[in-house]
Amino acid sequence: MNKQQLFENIKKKQSFLCVGLDTDIKKIPQHLLEEEDPIFAFNKAIIDATADYCVAYKPNLAFYESLGVKGMLAFEKTVAYLRENYSDQFIIADAKRGDIGNTSEMYARSFFDHIKVDAVTVAPYMGEDSVKPFLLYPEAWVILLALTSNKGSHDFQMTEDNNGERLFEKVLKKSQEWATDEQMMYVVGATQGKMFLDIRKYAPNHFLLVPGVGAQGGSLAEVAQYGMNDQCGLLVNSSRAIIYVDKTEKFADFAREAAQAVQREMAGYLHDKGIITCKA
Repeated sequence: MNKQQLFENIKKKQSFLCVGLDTDIKKIPQHLLEEEDPIFAFNKAIIDATADYCVAYKPNLAFYESLGVKGMLAFEKTVAYLRENYSDQFIIADAKRGDIGNTSEMYARSFFDHIKVDAVTVAPYMGEDSVKPFLLYPEAWVILLALTSNKGSHDFQMTEDNNGERLFEKVLKKSQEWATDEQMMYVVGATQGKMFLDIRKYAPNHFLLVPGVGAQGGSLAEVAQYGMNDQCGLLVNSSRAIIYVDKTEKFADFAREAAQAVQREMAGYLHDKGIITCKA
């Protein structure tokens, strides 16, 4: 999916919501444990319930890898289900990969040749040769860690060099020598607030993947105010606040209501920005 297609889908659905599939076997409704593949059964129900209100899904690989082969099979089945039934959804593998060139090449081959996701999150701190292999797939996206939502982000990402340039700023500037905003996005945590203004100084046209809204306390209103550009430029992720809002047999219905509430709020921000002319 290219940038324009993603933008058109945002306008069509009046939403820039990404639903995070952080599926924890210890948190899903108990009745699903009777299923042959509980993780996939949960994901399928969540997807069917929320697809009308979001434009992207983001499975977090750690939750699947923690279950070994069964977990990875559930991840692959989830991606295949999305591809077959919801082809307009942008699929992000939240894997935070990044290693020496030949290792990154194998990671890229796994996600883009084999599993066929649209994008993968990548850590930039080993430099250009650790990121370039992911960029060899012209129809796929790299989502580079820039300024994350966790408290520890300030340990390194905010450190300044002798010229006062912060590390996340250096990442933004240097990485744009590797790819354009047609193939690279950045992870910027919702908890960063007005820091989105600094991000936009260096990356005015890039899409930003924004985790941290909901359970982590980030403000969707602030993200929209400080981070939205003329093409929206945002994919705001919500995981726990949607997928774990209920643990009864009606969990999917409650997830749908939670996703719809976020979508309605997003429609308002898109309207205020002039990206959509009327709200559905």
